[in-house]
Amino acid sequence: MSTGDNKTVEQDQDHTTYAAENEPTTEQEVVEEVVSEEANSELEQARVQAEENYQRLLRVQADFDNFRRRARAEKEDFAKYASLKLIEQLLPIVDNFDRALSSSKETKDFDALVKGLDMTYRGIDQLLTAEGLKPIEAVGHPFNPEFHQAVMQVESEDHEEGIVVEELQKGYILKDKVIRPAMVKVSV
Repeated sequence: MSTGDNKTVEQDQDHTTYAAENEPTTEQEVVEEVVSEEANSELEQARVQAEENYQRLLRVQADFDNFRRRARAEKEDFAKYASLKLIEQLLPIVDNFDRALSSSKETKDFDALVKGLDMTYRGIDQLLTAEGLKPIEAVGHPFNPEFHQAVMQVESEDHEEGIVVEELQKGYILKDKVIRPAMVKVSV
């Protein structure tokens, strides 16, 4: 055999070996290749699903941030204008008060002034009662530190010990919360 013939035989053997290495020759190798392709396909599907979930997460986070900003802005607006309803209801009372003062200055009629002030007071009282404000009943009741603030103790033969005998400043409850305790004198 010549050298050229040797190269051809070696090339044929290399080609056969290369072809044999790249082509599955047994059933097990075919099955392994199919399983490998399925695994790659499943892996690609998992990657696509993970990317979709990540994008969904980003959208939800952005929606939540927007919601938080809107809620904060609404809360600030509510706090800013919370007293609007009460002020609108107080304006007619303020107008009546102004009229009573103007009228009494012009006519020097103090009876009319007192009548105007009384009407104005009743209007304010009705408005505050409608909003849930109630005065704390103190005189003649047992002292209760939740509702009363004792500023003095006095000896009293008419009352038992621990009874409120005089109210120095009225206390108020708004709905169920004490907003100002009554300042009182208590018997000892």
